[in-house]
Amino acid sequence: MTGVPASAAGGSSGARPAGSRAASGAARGAAERTAAASASDGAAERGSVERGTGEGGGAGRGGKIAAAAVNQASVWNVANLLTMLRLILVPAFVALMLGNGGYDPAWRSFAWAAFAIAMITDLFDGHLARTYNLVTDFGKIADPIADKAIMGAALICLSALGDLPWWVTGVILGRELGITLLRFLVIRYGVIPASRGGKLKTLTQGVAVGMYVLALTGPLATLRFWVMAVAVVLTVVTGLDYVRQAIVLRRQGIAERRAALKETEV
Repeated sequence: MTGVPASAAGGSSGARPAGSRAASGAARGAAERTAAASASDGAAERGSVERGTGEGGGAGRGGKIAAAAVNQASVWNVANLLTMLRLILVPAFVALMLGNGGYDPAWRSFAWAAFAIAMITDLFDGHLARTYNLVTDFGKIADPIADKAIMGAALICLSALGDLPWWVTGVILGRELGITLLRFLVIRYGVIPASRGGKLKTLTQGVAVGMYVLALTGPLATLRFWVMAVAVVLTVVTGLDYVRQAIVLRRQGIAERRAALKETEV
């Protein structure tokens, strides 16, 4: 029998020509590259969505910005209403403090109630504004003014009535106004954060002034003297610390600006 080999006849079980193998390899390579490109595009799309750079992320940022704009524009929120209440309480406190000659225990008790309400609302309005994103430009300006106004009114009334030495009022008010001015002077370099000592100073001042507003006698009158002494010490110490922080902040800001100028020149 004479047979023809399957390889020679071009059967399916034999080796394929070199051209066919090359074409098949090229096809497989193209398919693999297409699949890889598709996978890469999918990963990039997923990554953009996760990072918020895609359309969904842009919408999310837009929603947050819109919400922030609404909060910023909403002046009539709870935090600002509490600040306005403190501003209204200032003239009411002065009237009650000086009522009936300024030495009537009943009128002084009502004045203490107005002062206590003002100090309590001072603790809550800032916390509410930060917690619920109610910070507004009005609140940033009015809140510190209300704080200084009620404390200044109480100190001046007490000194005018002879219950508190004028030098104590001068030290406390001078420190408060000086630190406020200092914050504005260094705001271009950064913000001086409120320290624990500053918060303790504010609390001690409130307690001491409140005790002086009341018509106290005996041991309580002696106790309020020492509480006020602690408040004055904290006022001076924390004031000096704020000055130190302002100097450091200014030096750092100047150094950073000089470094930035050198980089731009290079």
